[in-house]
Amino acid sequence: MKTHVILALFFASFTLLAQEKTNKKGSDYKFTTLKNLDATQVQNQNTSSTCWSFSTLSFLESELIRLGKGKDFNLSEMFVARKSYALKADNYIRMHGRTNFGEGGGFADAISVIKKYGIVPEEVYTGKKEADAPHNHKMLETTLKNILHPVALDETQKIDFAFLHNSVEAVCDEYLGKTPEKFQYKGKEYTPKTYAEATGINPDDYVFLTSFTHHPFYTQFVLEVPDNWNWELMHNIPLNDLQEVMVNAINTGYTFAWAADVSEKGFMYKDGLAIVPEPGTSLNDASTKPVNQLKITQEARQKAFDNFETQDDHGMHIVGTSKDQNGTLYYTVKNSWGKETNQCDGYFYASESYVLYKTTSIMVHKKALPAAMAKKLGIIL
Repeated sequence: MKTHVILALFFASFTLLAQEKTNKKGSDYKFTTLKNLDATQVQNQNTSSTCWSFSTLSFLESELIRLGKGKDFNLSEMFVARKSYALKADNYIRMHGRTNFGEGGGFADAISVIKKYGIVPEEVYTGKKEADAPHNHKMLETTLKNILHPVALDETQKIDFAFLHNSVEAVCDEYLGKTPEKFQYKGKEYTPKTYAEATGINPDDYVFLTSFTHHPFYTQFVLEVPDNWNWELMHNIPLNDLQEVMVNAINTGYTFAWAADVSEKGFMYKDGLAIVPEPGTSLNDASTKPVNQLKITQEARQKAFDNFETQDDHGMHIVGTSKDQNGTLYYTVKNSWGKETNQCDGYFYASESYVLYKTTSIMVHKKALPAAMAKKLGIIL
């Protein structure tokens, strides 16, 4: 919190531990942990817009822990980001430049890369030319756009996709380094695809859920956000059902990847909080003591999305639940901005109101869904 965090989130032995943390002013927040699921170390995406890769791989690392595969996984976010550029470039050309091309993406992009190319450990591919350099893809993105944009807009020429693919690969090699075709890891030889298979992760086990009224419930639709460049289908369910899935997931041992808007004034990351206070509440007061929070309805959520007040800003990883002394439910969120960027070692508490209001989508293992809901969605468990 901003001043005196009574129970802060600390990362140790791959679990979150409550520990007293003091600061110069003082806060009345007191959190009681309800459920605390295993997670790997907080990473730092730096100035790259690759939160979607970091959050997805953080989620999959927790899945590997849940599956009993061990706690020492550190999957390469930049392998996933790099391989996505080739997929985005192809789509950008085929859409004549009338679609999104950039660093951003969604959870489905990481799943698509794992299916098509596989995955590698972080120590095999860092995506850095210099070990201590921060992730920064601005020049990479600009260079790729300068190559692709004129071709995409010129509808009179024949496209040489093989040449364009090679050009994209050459640029990515220059800025991020070449990806390995084979590598040695812990005494065994792998390709990215065989390593992905060896982890035991099945990409088809994961489902994408959202909740909006401009499409029918219990159907699938393409979520209309710019970073959904590959038109991934989402299962659309009522807000109460989405709430049930998230609670059921955590209570039964499943973490989930969380895409949400983080532009609200109540998103106070440095204080370790994301809240939606009732109108008229002082945010300064809300940062230091629990306040009443807005009751979120399906209508309010839809209005915020329709007015672009809720956008697909950021991908994160939800790993547990807590409650404050007033009984308000919070989700424990693992971020990818490094451990030193807030007072909770890179984690924060997002109130249930905030999560219900600002979620654009989640990704979760299909077995985290209540059986009746999965059946209704046509998902075979």
